[in-house]
Amino acid sequence: MIKFVLRRLFYGFLVLLGVITVVFLLFNVLPGDPARMMLGQRADQTSIDAINKDLGRDKPLTVQFLMYLNDLSPLSVHDAEDKTHYLYLNSDKYSSWVKLFPLPGTKVVVLKFPYLRRSYITKRKVSDIIIETLPETAVLAFSSITFGAVLGILMGIFSALKKNSWFDKSALLFAIFGMSLPSFFIGLIIAWLFGFILRDYTGLNNVGSLFTTNDFGEEHISLKNLILPTVTLGLRPLAIIIQLTRSSLLDVLSQDYIRTATAKGLSFYKVIFKHALKNALNPVVTAVSGWFAGLMAGAVFVEIIFNWKGIGYEVVDALSKNDLPVVMGTTLIFTVIFVIINIIVDIVYGILDPRVRFQ
Repeated sequence: MIKFVLRRLFYGFLVLLGVITVVFLLFNVLPGDPARMMLGQRADQTSIDAINKDLGRDKPLTVQFLMYLNDLSPLSVHDAEDKTHYLYLNSDKYSSWVKLFPLPGTKVVVLKFPYLRRSYITKRKVSDIIIETLPETAVLAFSSITFGAVLGILMGIFSALKKNSWFDKSALLFAIFGMSLPSFFIGLIIAWLFGFILRDYTGLNNVGSLFTTNDFGEEHISLKNLILPTVTLGLRPLAIIIQLTRSSLLDVLSQDYIRTATAKGLSFYKVIFKHALKNALNPVVTAVSGWFAGLMAGAVFVEIIFNWKGIGYEVVDALSKNDLPVVMGTTLIFTVIFVIINIIVDIVYGILDPRVRFQ
């Protein structure tokens, strides 16, 4: 089991390293001068050169990439004394660190929080922007996948047990409808219908975030603003989970051990919930875990439609302003989320099914 876990961690590390490399190369070949974006078009050349030196853009691309890896790595090498060295342990960049052990010369190995650079526009650390906006996206993604999973599993079970009934046919029609329409289109319809036309009856807003400010400047949580974006983002996973649960349960119900359990006189509910459903939900668990990671990264359009101030909203705003560090940082965070969730799912599968560990 230990070898299996280490192998999955190694594969996850390779995926993360590959994404870091692609993101760095992609955004470093784009046109534009970050120094002028940060200082304005009237900046003097001395200030521009100072900013480029601080960003490492005065060095070869390979050195810039190594500096980027050093900034991202929790374990990194820095110069503790020479302020002119590009690896200088700068307190403006690294808010907290712990020196582990010294290296020859003035170099030290430190344990630190990854440095994702600073925004070209706001000058804020990208990590601070992500910490501020990621919780709202996480709440939206979690509520959406919970809505889709709970309702989808219940509807899928009932469809399988009532095969070819009117409910089964209606659920399949709804599933096809939910998978065929993109989230941004459904979002516009839902926001217009329930948040504008029927607002007096629903009491819901077509725009709004989790944290709102009242007339007195006091910030409070507004859960009703979560309803419409949750339904919008959860419709597609709901549709897929309905079909997946239905087909998987129907396949399990046709197995010999189910017929044996029924022949032994076990009650209908015991056969379904103790024997059939336990095995039928394995592919559903995989789908739910994958969809949760996908919703974290795919909430961009929904956040824009409902003015939900999450990380997706921040990404779109950064793209419109060509604020590359924010885009790069959020891309890496999404990658880490995908990798961590996939590793956890693989480990859980390895525990539940020993055959997975030897594949």
